[in-house]
Amino acid sequence: MKLYENETLYIEKEESEIPWLKIFPQKKYKELSQCDEITREKLFKVMLLIETEMLKYYHPKKVNIAMFGNYLPHLHIHVMARFENDSYFPEPMWGKKQRDVKLDLPDFGVFKKRLLKQLNLL
Repeated sequence: MKLYENETLYIEKEESEIPWLKIFPQKKYKELSQCDEITREKLFKVMLLIETEMLKYYHPKKVNIAMFGNYLPHLHIHVMARFENDSYFPEPMWGKKQRDVKLDLPDFGVFKKRLLKQLNLL
């Protein structure tokens, strides 16, 4: 599900038990080093903004940031709020499931509104 889009990038929500967003440049790059400088700067600005907003709103144990792209060779950045009691913690979300849980997290809709407000200020 696309949450935000501009001429440089777009943000999608990953369906998951945790708050998990993915940032993609509009132009298809395979590697970060292939991005033009302006795109790279905007990707990092948005990544840091999402991390900051996740920390403020969800108060996670940790925010994980990853750029793998092994299955989808299109540069994208994962930003995930992690909690000690999520199903995979301390493993990565692609790791071995540790437990079955249902997290009681604040409403994603409110987070989305807060994030969009900040993104529109960039």
